[in-house]
Amino acid sequence: MTSMKLIYFLFFLCPTLFFAQDTFRTPFEKGNGNQTVTYDEMNAYYQNLAEHFNTVQYLKKGEDDNGKPIYVVVYNPFPEKNLDQLRKEKAVLFINNGIHPGEPDGIDATMMLIRDLATKKIKTPHNFIIAAISAYNVSGILNRGSFSRANQNGPEQYGFRGNAGNYDLNRDFIKADTKNARSFQEIYQWLKPDVFIDNHVSNGADYQYTFTYISTFKERLGQVLGTYFYNDFQAKNLMDLKRSGYESTPYVNIHGDVPEIGFAAFEDFPRYSTGYASLFNALSTMPETHMLKPYDKRVDATYKYMFANLQNLDKEYKTIKQLRAENLKQYQAGKQYGIRWKIDSTKYTTIDFKGYEGKYKPSEISGKPRLYYDRNKPFTKKIKLFTTAVPTGYITIPKYYVVPQSQYRIIEQLKRNHIRIKTISKDSTIQVETYTINDFKTVKNAYEGHYLHYETTVNPSYKNIVFSTGDYLVPTNQEGVKYIIETLEPEAVDSFFNWNFFDGILAQKEYYSAYIFEDTAAELLKKDKDLKQKFEAKKSADQKFAADGTAQLDWIYRNSPYFEQKTFRQYPVYRIL
Repeated sequence: MTSMKLIYFLFFLCPTLFFAQDTFRTPFEKGNGNQTVTYDEMNAYYQNLAEHFNTVQYLKKGEDDNGKPIYVVVYNPFPEKNLDQLRKEKAVLFINNGIHPGEPDGIDATMMLIRDLATKKIKTPHNFIIAAISAYNVSGILNRGSFSRANQNGPEQYGFRGNAGNYDLNRDFIKADTKNARSFQEIYQWLKPDVFIDNHVSNGADYQYTFTYISTFKERLGQVLGTYFYNDFQAKNLMDLKRSGYESTPYVNIHGDVPEIGFAAFEDFPRYSTGYASLFNALSTMPETHMLKPYDKRVDATYKYMFANLQNLDKEYKTIKQLRAENLKQYQAGKQYGIRWKIDSTKYTTIDFKGYEGKYKPSEISGKPRLYYDRNKPFTKKIKLFTTAVPTGYITIPKYYVVPQSQYRIIEQLKRNHIRIKTISKDSTIQVETYTINDFKTVKNAYEGHYLHYETTVNPSYKNIVFSTGDYLVPTNQEGVKYIIETLEPEAVDSFFNWNFFDGILAQKEYYSAYIFEDTAAELLKKDKDLKQKFEAKKSADQKFAADGTAQLDWIYRNSPYFEQKTFRQYPVYRIL
């Protein structure tokens, strides 16, 4: 073919390729390899792409706390555009970028990925569509600077971790304090993805890898999906990534120490994006490219990991959809559910870890020993990786939870997450299991706008309770069963109780004046033989109590009809087994 014929072929017969080489280069590709796109550049780029390719849509699908829109880019090569119809035959891959805008690798990598799909530089998928939040933390990406990521090697400028309300959005997926999180939940439930990727950059130790990753917590994902994800789908992704030039290791969950001592899998609680996605049976990964590697290499590794997912999802989509349905069978009413977990230190695998020798030398600041990694001393060592967890507490899955209409904040959360609920049509007396909050601890310092509770325990009992017309039944026989359990069971790590949604029940509303109640208490002991017997037994068994008149009077009050037993520490969500 002559030169003129080749030019004719490229320009007239393959205009897509011609444009791709010129018009659709991303700002990252036009730069020096150490620059990331701005919010306005990103939006203009995607809008231009959507104007030229009918397979690309760029949609306003939410709002940041600063009032600016959150956009979702959709690559859909199929004639059918209705997601509800597409999901019947196709899978959905959902990508989140820029939750921490100082970690923009995924923003730039996804722009190139969507472009390469639209221009058919890479193979068009046959069996799934892709949707990506272009930049989730809009106010963070607009808060641009060069110094907030003190440990990171590039890019030259980047966004800030907190959003306009100074929230770390990767702690907000359950409590949903921000417009961002509420928008994410709506986007997620619109897409209902089969596979989810949330692109990040790591902090922590130094080592040879450019790419590390968090595979969502296996036990929370469920035995059926967890086994398949770890042993099959994720293993194939990582093997393909290695073939493309990037070896990887699980996220190095070590802070202030050297990795060769071994480390445990990171438990991504439901407060995190991948933990949230696991509650809806999505195969979820959080790529964590290494902060000290060059920016262009980090972007390239992120691109190639996403590309590996594309290829394997195209092949495995039927298996994934089938296993997601089978996985739900583990969570039927009457079955046991692990509500809290700990890493099993007796079970581990060994991996060949590629690190650098950690050494100590005198600090130039303090003169005291400080850790550093000697990059002139790379090593490959077998280390222990702990990925198996065991439950430290169980609940029995009920048929229903009952949520009074007074708990409207809870109902709003359930509805936003597409949880099916039923309205009680008339006043009804129902036998339910009810919880009294037995004990809990609370963090000393504010954590993401809350004083988070933890190590919560409950005392269950059975009661007949009158529920009103308009109260709600929440059936557990639905796709969101794990979300329901993890939010409504107080003992769960990220329950609504632990996130302070029910703190009103933790304080008494009525009290007594001792000089008045002394006479009332004396009358109670005279009239109530059972109360008198328990009181004397308490004094006999507890010398400190027997010597404390104030404590005795308070004990009588708390065990009398005058005490607010129906409300104090009574958890206002109920269970029907």
